[in-house]
Amino acid sequence: MTAQQAQRLVVDPLDAKPESLAANALDAAREIQRLRWQCRRGMLELDLLLNQFLEQGYAELDPAGRADFERLLGYQDQILQDWLIGQAVPADPALSGLVVLIQGCLLEAARP
Repeated sequence: MTAQQAQRLVVDPLDAKPESLAANALDAAREIQRLRWQCRRGMLELDLLLNQFLEQGYAELDPAGRADFERLLGYQDQILQDWLIGQAVPADPALSGLVVLIQGCLLEAARP
């Protein structure tokens, strides 16, 4: 998803007409469904981690962060696993920050 596409997901409800709000909600739901499918991996652990972040943290990302999340999903499972369990760190600072957010989401979910 490009930054321009991600910006379409964010609409100020005071500036929008009801028709555009409904269309935007439909677009957002389709986007989440598409990302949910991309979060399905060959490793169950990654499925759980990525889907949990999609449900709990994705909505808080700005358009650039959403584009970074989609880019993150393009990496191979073994690389993602190494990043998410802390065995390695992405060289890209944006992806590194996103990995920290995903890890933080996991820690919050694990707290009683």
